[in-house]
Amino acid sequence: MIQRVYVDTSVVGGLFDAEFSTDTKLLFERVENGEIKIVYSEITNDELANAPEKIKHYLQRLTAKQKEFVEITEDAVILADTYIKEKVVGKTSRADCLHIALATVNKVDVLVSWNFKHIVTVGRIRGYNSVNLKLGYQALEIRTPKEI
Repeated sequence: MIQRVYVDTSVVGGLFDAEFSTDTKLLFERVENGEIKIVYSEITNDELANAPEKIKHYLQRLTAKQKEFVEITEDAVILADTYIKEKVVGKTSRADCLHIALATVNKVDVLVSWNFKHIVTVGRIRGYNSVNLKLGYQALEIRTPKEI
């Protein structure tokens, strides 16, 4: 079965960052081999709009079989706002909360990110999942591309 992996913008940018490129390229090789389907959203697209050209259009080169676009829903917005209300992160991290909420609501297998400040830390992961479980959602696997 193909794994559905939500990627935030840091992962796409990681392809072109010396520190993260090796592990990120391995992740995208698995996409090209049909093992993983990339899940992304309007939040990802909005953030990529301000990126350098080589980063901005990377997801567009993937085929429809290799990627899945998910819409922002009312449920995702409510969940993201609850992360902030429960102080998992502050108000300035709303886009990060929307990434987490969209991955949760769309039941992806794992969310990958290189964002060590607001997403991929033990305390934050526990906070996001505490809210998820309290609201009846499943816990979300959150990892770096290196762990995939």
